[in-house]
Amino acid sequence: MTFTRYAIYFVPPADAQWSRYAASWLGWDMEAGYELPHPAETGLDIAAITSVPRKYGLHATLKPPMRLAGGQSQAALEDACAALAAAQQPVVLEGLHLARLGRFLALRPSGGVTGLNALAAACVTDLDRFRAPQTEAELERRRAAGLSPEQEKNLSRWGYPYVLEQFRFHITLTGKLPKSQLPAVENALDAHLIPLLPAPFEIRDLALAGEAPDGRFHLIQRYPLSA
Repeated sequence: MTFTRYAIYFVPPADAQWSRYAASWLGWDMEAGYELPHPAETGLDIAAITSVPRKYGLHATLKPPMRLAGGQSQAALEDACAALAAAQQPVVLEGLHLARLGRFLALRPSGGVTGLNALAAACVTDLDRFRAPQTEAELERRRAAGLSPEQEKNLSRWGYPYVLEQFRFHITLTGKLPKSQLPAVENALDAHLIPLLPAPFEIRDLALAGEAPDGRFHLIQRYPLSA
C-alpha cells in the first residue's frame, strides 16, 4: 500500500478487551484495516460522535503525521523506528482516565508522566530528519487556532505546536461535541469502557502508521521497546 503520510503512534494491543471496545467505539481497526460496527448498547449516535477521529484509529500520537522528506524512504523510516525503539525502555503508568480536552473526550494517563514524555520527545527529535517541511498553508492553518510563543516555536522547528513541553498524551475518543452532549457520552463511556481500562497501563512498543490515499491510517509495524 502507498502512504501519503507517516506517524509514530502508541497503538493499544489488539487483544486487550478495553482496546477492542474502544476500537469498535471509533469504528476503524487500523491494525486489521477494516471498519468495525459501533457498540449498540449506548443508544447514542456513535457514528456521528466519532466521525472526525475515526480515520486515525485507536491511538495516541507520539510523532505527528508527516510527509517524507526528499531522499527518504519508508524502508529507511522503518529501520530508524526499530533502532529508536530498541534504545527506549517500556513505560509503565498508573492507569488511564476519561478526560475532557476542550469539547472532545479522550483517555489521559494517571500518575507521573516523565518517562512517557521523554519517549514522545525522542520520537519527535530523533526521527525529524524524515519529516518534509510544512507548507505555508499548513503552517497558517495551525496558527489560525491561536498559538502561544512556545507552540509557535515548536511549529517552526518541529512542524507541530503540541510537542516536547507542550505534549499531552491522549487517546482521542470523540470529535468536538456540543457541551450539552458531553455528559451523555461521558456516561456511556463510564459505563462500558472505563471498567475495562488497565491498571497499570503499559506502553511496550512504538507503532509506525501510514495514511492511505483515502485518509485512513493503517498500522505498518510495531517495534518493541527493549532497552
